[in-house]
Amino acid sequence: MKRLLGADKAGHGGTLDPMASGVLPLMFGEACKLAGAALTHDKAYEAEVCFGITTATDDVEGEVISRSDARPTREVLLAALLRFMGVIQQVPPVYSALKVGGKAMYRHAREGAPVAAQPREVRVDVIKLLDFDGERARLRIECGSGTYIRSIARDLGAALGCGAHLSGLGRTRVGQYRVQDAVTLDALLAEGPTAAQSHLHGLLALVAGWSQAELTDEQARRFAQGQAVPWQTPTNPNADLSSSPAGPPSMPRRGRWQCCMLADWPDWPARCRSPDGSVRLAPLRVIVPD
Repeated sequence: MKRLLGADKAGHGGTLDPMASGVLPLMFGEACKLAGAALTHDKAYEAEVCFGITTATDDVEGEVISRSDARPTREVLLAALLRFMGVIQQVPPVYSALKVGGKAMYRHAREGAPVAAQPREVRVDVIKLLDFDGERARLRIECGSGTYIRSIARDLGAALGCGAHLSGLGRTRVGQYRVQDAVTLDALLAEGPTAAQSHLHGLLALVAGWSQAELTDEQARRFAQGQAVPWQTPTNPNADLSSSPAGPPSMPRRGRWQCCMLADWPDWPARCRSPDGSVRLAPLRVIVPD
């Protein structure tokens, strides 16, 4: 893709399991500086869960660990799904990219020394049963960043007493990016460089929904040079910026606003997040158009 678009840098907004398909945002040039922001976006999936079989990887690609003849009824399944709504504690799969002791968990597992991660708090906004045939359930799941759908399948099977694994997964949305608006890699390569450019979104799309503050020309000049500037009035005076969620974990916080410059000079808006309600804006990423 770098070669196709003539970009000097390329990145992506989150990985997909090898068995999965769906939305994977790609970033090029200056947009790569905001890859961390893309990783914090909410996501939506369609998942297929197969009951009666547990596997080492919690999905269809892993070695079978156990089998059971037990199966849930539709009513029992619907009741169990309610346990996975809201803010829940979740243990990531043993085969995951999370690092323990500086090494990815899947590497520990492949070396014959699997390690268990600590439970983490994740958020599930929607978990809806789309179809159920007694053996497999198809679910629509909308969740916060960091939620493992494989863990939901594994824990659902445990809650039902029959075991389960993830047998199919499609990511239908990342933030505002929907699968129906996406384009396949094969289609991009077939279209060629000029047509591929038409699928690119502007930098501001990556931080749509962040709190905003507009700077004067002089403030913008100082801000672009790395200096902190006073802040007085947000673009939306009714916005409660002090309660905004923390910014991307790859960016330091330390009581300062999480900021980036994202438009043409000299009318650059600063899009910011505040963990503490500070009244000075300090740049952590300065981004200019390619």
